[in-house]
Amino acid sequence: MPRTADHDLRRAQMAEAVHRLIAHDGLDAATMAAVAREAGFSVGLVQHYFTSKDDLLLFAYERMTADQLGRVARLVEEGEAAQQPIRAILKRCMPQLWPLDAPRRGEYRVSRVFHARALDNPTIAEVGRRTAAVVRAQIARAVANGKECGEVEKGTDAELAAVELAALIEGLADDLYREPGPPVGERTMDGAAQAVLESRLRALFPGECRHYA
Repeated sequence: MPRTADHDLRRAQMAEAVHRLIAHDGLDAATMAAVAREAGFSVGLVQHYFTSKDDLLLFAYERMTADQLGRVARLVEEGEAAQQPIRAILKRCMPQLWPLDAPRRGEYRVSRVFHARALDNPTIAEVGRRTAAVVRAQIARAVANGKECGEVEKGTDAELAAVELAALIEGLADDLYREPGPPVGERTMDGAAQAVLESRLRALFPGECRHYA
């Protein structure tokens, strides 16, 4: 019997090829021909799944952002299963969006390339907007839950707190990419970023969780 092609797997392999090419050499390197070579397919097969380079890039971008959000969701589930306070879960989750190792530095570069492309491409801009909205909504929900369990003061505005933390994470990601190694005083930039995040989380979540008591 003829083998049935795994279409989802092929699309994923093509998206991964786009990711590798952009992370290493920038957006211009991700031509249809280069993606085909990198993924081990013919150009015709790539064009069978994606009728244009923009379609391919959009799929790769959506897949990368979904992977990032999926990692965060798994860490949240693990934290809840371990009955960790919300502050501790956020402290573990948020650095997933930082360029702290080679794969995440690649993700950062890819995301910034797409942010620039989004200035002239409304479809890609919409993907970025939706992803940012999901991140803020998740943080706002965490703050609201913290108000219920006693970690967060009742008068805290969850939406404003989410905007603040999301902006903090993105800004620190920029610093970490630019300065991955040099120390900041007695700390590395990684240590400094972790300390800043810890300080802000303690300010927003000063109480003790009563949910598991």
